[in-house]
Amino acid sequence: MVSELPESRASHEDRDRVVDVLRIAMGDGRLTAEELDDRLEKALSARTLGELAALTADLPAASAAGDVLVVEQRGGKWARSGRWSVPARIELRARLCRVTLDFTDAAITSGTLRIDADMQHSTLFVVGLPGMLIDTDGLALEYSTCRLRSGSAAGTDPRFRIELAGTLRHSKVVERRPRRRAAGPFSARRS
Repeated sequence: MVSELPESRASHEDRDRVVDVLRIAMGDGRLTAEELDDRLEKALSARTLGELAALTADLPAASAAGDVLVVEQRGGKWARSGRWSVPARIELRARLCRVTLDFTDAAITSGTLRIDADMQHSTLFVVGLPGMLIDTDGLALEYSTCRLRSGSAAGTDPRFRIELAGTLRHSKVVERRPRRRAAGPFSARRS
């Protein structure tokens, strides 16, 4: 995660997130294979958040300004899951639909995501991560509810924060835990 204190020590999780961003950028054609190899080597040996931030500074996923995902959905389902780059902001306009944002395998490069919501008769499912906080103080609820896990309680120092703002009419926000992955054939203990 990029922090306001670039001299802060980087964790394994911080390095892993930057590695994900770099791999996605290569898959999008933004980096060559040689650039990816060079940056991956630097990311895995980075000691500070500032070193990690420098590796993604020229990539769109690392940009806080102008990095917006617009979701306009009328009816049906819309989901973002698997490996995806989390933008700085999401504009969500939903009518009569179900929207899912799954952060389980997402590349998160910023500590905060703002979601500007205008929802009517819709549901937003947020599949969370440990240490994630969902702030709903900016939401106006009209016949709507928010069902958040106890881990989203205020007063904690989150590793990732989602700020929800806007209006929900006859809608709801539901936080879910990630689904457990099935154990592979080699993960069982041998006796």
